[in-house]
Amino acid sequence: QLQLVESGGGLVQPGGSLKLSCTASGFTLASYAVSWFRQAPGKEREAVSCISRVGNFRKYVDSVKGRFTISGDAAKNTVYLQMNSLKPEDTAVYYCNAHNFGSSLNYWGQGTQVTVSS
Repeated sequence: QLQLVESGGGLVQPGGSLKLSCTASGFTLASYAVSWFRQAPGKEREAVSCISRVGNFRKYVDSVKGRFTISGDAAKNTVYLQMNSLKPEDTAVYYCNAHNFGSSLNYWGQGTQVTVSS
C-alpha cells in the first residue's frame, strides 16, 4: 500500500518545539521532492518547507525561516520538520506531500495537528 503517514503533532506552549515525521510506505521517499504544508482553520493551505530529491536544496516560507528545519533520513524512508520557537500562529494541521517530477506521481499524508497555546 502506497502511503505517507505524518506523526509528531501535539499541543505545545509558545516557545516550545515539536518534530514532525513523514514516513513513506510502498515507495522510496528519497526519489521524491518532499514538502510540508499547513492549513489553519478558515485559511488556505500554505507551503511551509520543501526539500529536493537529493536533499541539497531546502526552502522555507518567510514566517518560519530560522525556526523550522527540514531534513531527511533515507534509511528510515522519512522526512522530518523540526519546529522550534513555536508561535500561536503556527497552529494548523500539517501535511506532508511527496512529488516525483519525472513521473508526476504525487502523494499526500492525512495530516497531523499542531496546536501552540498557553
